Amino acid sequence: MAQHSKPGARRYLAPMAIAVAATAGITGATAAIAHVGTSTQPVAAPTAAVSAPAPAPTSASPSATPSRSGSTPASRGGTRTTKASPSPTKTRVVVSSGTCGASFYDEPQQTANGETFDPDALTAASKTIAFDTRVRVTSLDTGKSVIVRINDRGPYISGRCLDLSRAAFDVIDDLDKGAVRVRYDILK
Repeated sequence: MAQHSKPGARRYLAPMAIAVAATAGITGATAAIAHVGTSTQPVAAPTAAVSAPAPAPTSASPSATPSRSGSTPASRGGTRTTKASPSPTKTRVVVSSGTCGASFYDEPQQTANGETFDPDALTAASKTIAFDTRVRVTSLDTGKSVIVRINDRGPYISGRCLDLSRAAFDVIDDLDKGAVRVRYDILK
């Protein structure tokens, strides 16, 4: 080791030399692992001696990193299986929200946008929300939610801002209640 003018310089050099030697050993072990099973020649164990870094692999030489394809056996002896990715769902952005009373209706009638009312569809009436807007309605009592499409006008009872179809109300709360407090999120 060369002489250094600062006292204690040796205590910094020794850990660095050990780290370089360990890195060289790990790099050699990784290269040996990557080529296991591809050669009939025995692979020499890596040495702890410090040597010049190995040249970077080129496109013509094999990579020192094992491949991670779906058909490669897993590192723990099992086979790797690929799961089908879940189908993409449309992410909805909340434009505005609030709380109010909500009731339901199920009488056959024509809606304000010209459709025939279907009590089994997930629809709702609102005095102010535009037709065909999607709204997530959550019962404050149960925490259950449903997404409805606005297709009618109403309700015309003070304190209520939504009139859900029977099916939509049944998803979030008990029909026997008739009206509940809800949180609504207008979705884009």
